[in-house]
Amino acid sequence: MSEGSKGSSLAFGQVVIGPPGSGKTTYCQGMQEFLGRIGRKVTVVNLDPANEAMPYQCAVDIAELITLPDVMENLKLGPNGGLIYCMEYLEANFDWLQEKLAAFKGHYYLFDCPGQVELYTHHDALKNVFAQLAKWNFRLAAVHLVDSHYCTDPGKFISVLCTSLSTMLHVELPHVNVLSKMDLIEQYGKLAFNLDYYTEVLDLSYLVDHLASDPFFRNYRRLNEKLVEVIEDYSLVSFVPLNVQDKESMRQVMQAVDKANGYSFGDQEHRSLDALMSAAVGADFHFTSTLAVQEKYVQSQDKAVEEQVMDL
Repeated sequence: MSEGSKGSSLAFGQVVIGPPGSGKTTYCQGMQEFLGRIGRKVTVVNLDPANEAMPYQCAVDIAELITLPDVMENLKLGPNGGLIYCMEYLEANFDWLQEKLAAFKGHYYLFDCPGQVELYTHHDALKNVFAQLAKWNFRLAAVHLVDSHYCTDPGKFISVLCTSLSTMLHVELPHVNVLSKMDLIEQYGKLAFNLDYYTEVLDLSYLVDHLASDPFFRNYRRLNEKLVEVIEDYSLVSFVPLNVQDKESMRQVMQAVDKANGYSFGDQEHRSLDALMSAAVGADFHFTSTLAVQEKYVQSQDKAVEEQVMDL
């Protein structure tokens, strides 16, 4: 399956999911550019019927089939009900999707999906779309984006962990959870723990203890303890930090996704990737060369734990 499985009927790609504002469209734009620079033929498929302004080159657009404004106007539905209707309409029109995708045989696919959380936690329409793609020999990984600002609030971070776990169990695809907008994390506030604590989802009892200092959450300590137990019992959730402006960060996410969906590229992509990573950043290049914010928060685990114990 080298060189993107040339000579094979397999197709590889990513379904990019996550809450509204988590950076899905920006991710698709950045990943399309990054993969294009190492020689991978990339096709971006917009499956979000509410996505009207797309900065990337969109090859397949669900707007040709159905749009959210039309559904809301004609069926008198709200945005949430309208999105669910659109996804069910897509599910009922697999032939349209299959015909559109067939024009890009041999490409690597990025599916830009809607941001409604319910579509990934308990509604079946998108799950069925992904299952149908699998029947068409697509090997997909779900890239679940979560805004890194949730790390600055222990209560919200526990909520994000529960949502991520629920999504992983419902979608039933190889999964890569991503903390997006790492370049902005300092603007959100000081992290209670080092970054590794959040990406590796280390001992969550520290989070419960941290929440106990808040008068509101103190009353819900037992509930938080049980939620944390569920997350730790499954032991599935971890995160890859992402700064779309940083090519080393993009490489790490790309490699995590390639490992998840089984994509194996050949010598030409290896050479192109090595050249890209070692090249000086030109004026026309979209990415920066360092992950300064991430490096600032990455400490050794022993030192981090020592500091946390001292704080307690």
